[in-house]
Amino acid sequence: MKIVMLGLSITSSWGNGHATTYRSLMRELVRRGHHVLFLERDQPWYAANRDMPRPPFGRTEIYESVPELKRRFAAPIGDSDCVVVGSFIPEGKAIGEWITSFGSAVKAFYDIDTPITLQKIGSGDCDYLSPDLISRYDLYLSFTGGPTLELIEQEYGSPMARPLFCSVDPDEYFPERRPKKWALGYLGTFGEDRQRKLNSLLLATATMLPSSQFVVAGPQYPRRIRWPANVQRVIHLSPAKHRAFYNSQRFTLNLTRAAMVRAGFSPSVRLFEAASCGTPIISDDWPGLKTLFRPKEEILIVSEAGNVVEILREMPEKVAREIGLRARERVLREHTSAHRALEFERFINAARRYTSPAAELSSKRNRREEAAVL
Repeated sequence: MKIVMLGLSITSSWGNGHATTYRSLMRELVRRGHHVLFLERDQPWYAANRDMPRPPFGRTEIYESVPELKRRFAAPIGDSDCVVVGSFIPEGKAIGEWITSFGSAVKAFYDIDTPITLQKIGSGDCDYLSPDLISRYDLYLSFTGGPTLELIEQEYGSPMARPLFCSVDPDEYFPERRPKKWALGYLGTFGEDRQRKLNSLLLATATMLPSSQFVVAGPQYPRRIRWPANVQRVIHLSPAKHRAFYNSQRFTLNLTRAAMVRAGFSPSVRLFEAASCGTPIISDDWPGLKTLFRPKEEILIVSEAGNVVEILREMPEKVAREIGLRARERVLREHTSAHRALEFERFINAARRYTSPAAELSSKRNRREEAAVL
């Protein structure tokens, strides 16, 4: 297929989880023989922090405005088999209106922030999607599965809502023999709603275990936070260093944003990255987590610092290692970028059949018959 993707960023992973998702999906689609063009809006924050300025797969182009986007890329978009518009792109509504108004390509919206998107739509402050646009996209690909998909179809009129979770490239994330520098680590951008959990599950644990070493990696943490002396801070960790980071921890911590907890079925890419490295994961709980990993066998679920302290103090290394390796086996079976590329192809083909001229003719015929009955 000829595929065009318009996303927040693929060149910079600074302060966002979009780039790693697009990279793994695009890389695998190209491996499978598809022609992929990625279009990214030039923004100062990402321009100053590009850790992959020229992705070595497919084709990536930078544009500076919607008029420039239309002028330079109308032809390849019109000639494509599939156009994907991602969440949080600047002027996403205007771009969505344009994309859905012409061409025979399948038009898909890829929501990497589904619960936050629906929350924004509900409060009227979403600048990249609207209820009307949801119904105009042929396909809604969502980072969130479960009941949210039914809501998107039934309440917002999406013709087809399907889960397309984040994934991991096992060629990039795998176990390594490294000294364990930290008893527990966490990788994630600061979030006000996650900070309480970080305080409880990592900072409080570090205070209770002063002889152990901990680490928190990620940008945008405010200066007001008081870090215990045994907690190392890493301001930014490029994806190229993630594998070494996970392999240098005895355990890694997974924390989930409040909106994602409420929606459930919203795994983080960090969850799959850590599991692919065989690092045992300690996580907060949320609906749907148990459908991804078996508690106590593939993941350790906690609710307070005492649970974490008990794990760090008492769990034998052999048991922890087995938990990590079972989680890795689960990821390799179900959550690699190869799995996501196959799912993407299947969903696009299903949407194409749904929106084909024959399908549209059948739909019109059904509507006429229903009207006659009424």
